[in-house]
Amino acid sequence: MKWKQMPLGPLQTNCYIVENSQNECIIFDPGEESAKIIQHIQTKKLKPLAILLTHAHFDHIGALDEVREFYNIPAYIHEREAKWLLDPSLNGSVRFTIGQPIKLKPAEHILGEEGILSVGSFTFKLLHTPGHSPGSVSYYIEQSGLLFSGDVLFKDSIGRTDLPGGNHDQLMKSIHDKVLTLPEDTIVLSGHGPVTTIMDEMDTNPFLNGF
Repeated sequence: MKWKQMPLGPLQTNCYIVENSQNECIIFDPGEESAKIIQHIQTKKLKPLAILLTHAHFDHIGALDEVREFYNIPAYIHEREAKWLLDPSLNGSVRFTIGQPIKLKPAEHILGEEGILSVGSFTFKLLHTPGHSPGSVSYYIEQSGLLFSGDVLFKDSIGRTDLPGGNHDQLMKSIHDKVLTLPEDTIVLSGHGPVTTIMDEMDTNPFLNGF
């Protein structure tokens, strides 16, 4: 399974495009620059199946409508942030962006309990990992050893918890109970910054001392 990391927008939010051997793909967190996302997919002659959101902060959803309308594909988001797509005060675009507030269409699929999520031939283990935001989810592809962690865990850092709905203790519990229990060679594809692994973060991440 191949994947492409695309840092987009002023905050360089990572969008990921994961493709299988049938040239189908899943898009994670199209934050901005829809034309860049579409160009990559068209150049690679991929067939998008869905857009999976790790959470609904403005820098992860800005290009959502443009991309899903271009390909006529559904979006998935956790139930605790379903309303955030429609509300600029919840997704943070009123407070943090200079341009127009972000008010999007509802997601086609609302994620609830943890479990297995199948989209075409793609299979993900859905992990509810709140703390950075109440509806933060991480998507784990066990057979490929890939974790799309959103803004939960970064290389040598963790997600901020000073935004509305953030909770530091909850974030640390999510990291400890859901993320660090994965195999140590799991590749962590974070919402910002470089790729890392569970092992590297357990060894060097200063925020995880004591874990």
